[in-house]
Amino acid sequence: MEEGEEETCARIEREVRDCLGDPNAAQLGNDPTLLRQKSYVDELEMEVDEEEEQADEKKKLMKEKLWKLMCTYLPCDVLSLQKSIVQHVEYTLARRRYKKDKGSFYQATAVSVRDRLIERWTDTQQYLSSKDTKRVYYLSLEYLLGRNLQNAMSCLALRNRYAAALEELGYKLEELTEEERDPGLGSGGLGRLASCFLDSLATLNYAAWGYGIRYKYGMFEQRLIGRAQAEFPDFWLKEGYPWEVERPDVQYLVKMYGQLEEDGKDPVTGRPRVNWVGGEDVIAEGFDIPVPGFHTWNTNNLRLWTSKASCEFNLGSFNDGQYYAAIEEKERSEPLTSVLYPCDNNAPGKELRLRQQYFYVSATLQDILRRYKKRPEHSLLDLPRKVAIQLNETHPAIAIPEFMRLLLDEECLGWKEAWHITQNTFAYTNHTVMPEALEVWPLPLMEQLLPRHLTIIYEINHHFLGEVRARWPADQGRVARMSIIEESEPKLIKMAHLAIIGCHRVNGVAQVHTGLLCSSLFPDFYEMWPQKFVNITNGVNHRRWMLQANPAMSAVISKWLGSHDWIHDLGLLARLKDLSSNPELQRDWQEAKMYNKRKLADFIERECGIVVNAAAMFDVHVKRIHEYKRQLMNILGVAYRYLRILSLQQEGNTEALGQMVPRVVIFAGKAAPNYFVAKDVIKLILAVAGRVNNDARIGDLLKVVFIPNYNVSMAELIIPGTDVSQHISTAGFEASGTSNMKFCMNGSLLLGSRDGANLEIEQSIGKDNMFMFGANTKEVDQLRRTINFRKPQMDGRLRWVLEVRLRSDPAPATPFPQPDSFADQILPRPSQEILSGRFGATFHDLVNSLQPGNDGYMVGHDFGSYLEANEVVDSIFKNPPAWTTKCIDSCASMSRFSSDRCIREYAEKIWQVVPHQFKPPGKVANVD
Repeated sequence: MEEGEEETCARIEREVRDCLGDPNAAQLGNDPTLLRQKSYVDELEMEVDEEEEQADEKKKLMKEKLWKLMCTYLPCDVLSLQKSIVQHVEYTLARRRYKKDKGSFYQATAVSVRDRLIERWTDTQQYLSSKDTKRVYYLSLEYLLGRNLQNAMSCLALRNRYAAALEELGYKLEELTEEERDPGLGSGGLGRLASCFLDSLATLNYAAWGYGIRYKYGMFEQRLIGRAQAEFPDFWLKEGYPWEVERPDVQYLVKMYGQLEEDGKDPVTGRPRVNWVGGEDVIAEGFDIPVPGFHTWNTNNLRLWTSKASCEFNLGSFNDGQYYAAIEEKERSEPLTSVLYPCDNNAPGKELRLRQQYFYVSATLQDILRRYKKRPEHSLLDLPRKVAIQLNETHPAIAIPEFMRLLLDEECLGWKEAWHITQNTFAYTNHTVMPEALEVWPLPLMEQLLPRHLTIIYEINHHFLGEVRARWPADQGRVARMSIIEESEPKLIKMAHLAIIGCHRVNGVAQVHTGLLCSSLFPDFYEMWPQKFVNITNGVNHRRWMLQANPAMSAVISKWLGSHDWIHDLGLLARLKDLSSNPELQRDWQEAKMYNKRKLADFIERECGIVVNAAAMFDVHVKRIHEYKRQLMNILGVAYRYLRILSLQQEGNTEALGQMVPRVVIFAGKAAPNYFVAKDVIKLILAVAGRVNNDARIGDLLKVVFIPNYNVSMAELIIPGTDVSQHISTAGFEASGTSNMKFCMNGSLLLGSRDGANLEIEQSIGKDNMFMFGANTKEVDQLRRTINFRKPQMDGRLRWVLEVRLRSDPAPATPFPQPDSFADQILPRPSQEILSGRFGATFHDLVNSLQPGNDGYMVGHDFGSYLEANEVVDSIFKNPPAWTTKCIDSCASMSRFSSDRCIREYAEKIWQVVPHQFKPPGKVANVD
């Protein structure tokens, strides 16, 4: 790095520290003399062994004593933080504080921060209980939390104080942050969206809890071995997780299997009584993770369930010499929460998935009912006024029959009352576009695992189909389409139908997606209940993805807006539009971008062994590997670019070569272990990367990088360093997407298909600031329906990529096609070159997927317009002022994609809740 560049980096780092400073620290409780509130303490929880008159007096004395012992908040000056950290090293971890140990000091720092979260969490919950507020409960099978240390410090406005405290102890905060491992609680956008929602719920002061599963192992750790993906266990809990609090006092029994027995009739309702007997009992134990709001006192909770055996050890079996039988129940119960998304392409895998879903849903609903019933005045009939339960996708849809079971069998309500409560309590978010991706369960499996729930599902379906027949008396086809039970072999239970019927609201996550729900996926249900369907376009937590992930750019924004207020109100970014052409702002913006790109380049060299030029265009495609996300089209485009460079060199066309924009094409993402086509795409990417990166003729004109084991922390490094980001799913297949929002907020321009939230982003930032291409949803639908009847054609450039021999001699085997030959041409026989192993492997399945009748994801159809969009990207990138203006304008237009806006819409359209902000008394008093 040259001297001028070093000075720029030093200046940016100073600005970053200022941007991540601790404003309003005293108002946020970082004053040791600020009192904690005692009037909100729930005296119902205080039990004393006295007569009633003496008990009240004793409770008052006990309450006063307990309050005085901890009547002020933990001190947050630098010296106090140092004492807290060192005490946790010695007392909590039982480590030597004199030993240089980053791992121990990270954990001690995390627990020190957690202490300050817990006192806010406790006071928030007591305050909300005293106000008897309506609470939101968010049920999601996955949460992608990312690292928590810097996020929690920023929320508490303590980052700089902790950084100073650690520096005096010989540690850098940034180094300790690297010790934290990403929790393996999710696999993709669904989990990250849930985490953004929890952050915004706390920041906006809504009373809300998240519920999920505490997986022992994440999806898997991805490594690249032999130019292919290899899966290894992701044991993210190996070193413990200091942010969680185990709750051995919060346990629930969850029953599975068994059989039903009739037991007369209920004397109150007259309904037949059914006892669910036998089977297997599993204990669900809670683990809590505090979720702080940003610069607010409110701290919500994420409760995750782990499974335990109801009988740890059978001593009788052990004494009889049956050593394995003695621990059989324990060995069967505990793996229930071991792995996120076990493979379900076999019967045991399907059974484990359903067991997982029911396990956490049952424990969650029992927990919700227990909390609601704590107040004697609460009637179950009023529960929808105090409880809103949101189902994140169909994974927790089994909650509907489980809630009915609890109300019918445990609370002894009648069917009509129970169904009214259930329907008015639950709401359902659909994230799926493809009908084949909607979750269904074989009826025999449901009958074996949850026999009581099957009878409830039958009755729900019976009542519902009665309504359908009453409205459309002669339409048996409609009855069959809308039924929860699919009359196939074996019969199937359609969980999406169950969710729609059992919820009072169903929402899509982008305008185009919600339109597809109403017109294509669930048209019969929309016709029956149009008022049930609403759109709430997804959003992301800009504080996480701008302030924390990209402090260099955030510092530039704060400098030019004159304050940090945009962190709370993203709409203030719009003021940057009037300044986007200002040369000084552009210089600051470009310097921040280059700072981020150098960090990313250093990471790539360190982790991947590939040296890249930070001045090149960083072209990024990072997301789950799937055919509809079309990483295949991207890597074929890279191969085309490579061949184009070789062809120009062979022609001696130095002028055209001089106009080529150097690109670093970056891929990252996991393929499901049993998704072999997606794993072949990774193999092809690695094969092309190996050829391109080792071809001395190419130099810095083109590099290809695949970064393994993509996660939230890696995204926080990649996204700020991106110039152009690809979101090129087949139109009509991506419900929304949220990474497109994150990239755009960070000043990256988008190369996108006409799919998901891309269309709404285009509306917000303007067509001139986005590079769109390809068929739209209607066109794709028509093309797919006629795929077997159309003339087999392919764009000439794709044909050339598939035919040409990528070999080590000076030029491709066939000439570069001229523009007039780019029109659709007859597809030749399958590529002899790719199939021959020129890339070090054969790719029969990938080439076959491009054959006529097989190209269901429109790679061949959209390839030409994709390349042309890339050419437009190149032409604008060569003009830095024009490019930077577009980047600033795009970032400044993204306020509608904040998760804050999203949560406010859920609160208004679905949950009917209002914020309740907790504030401590805010004054000092004599407490002696």
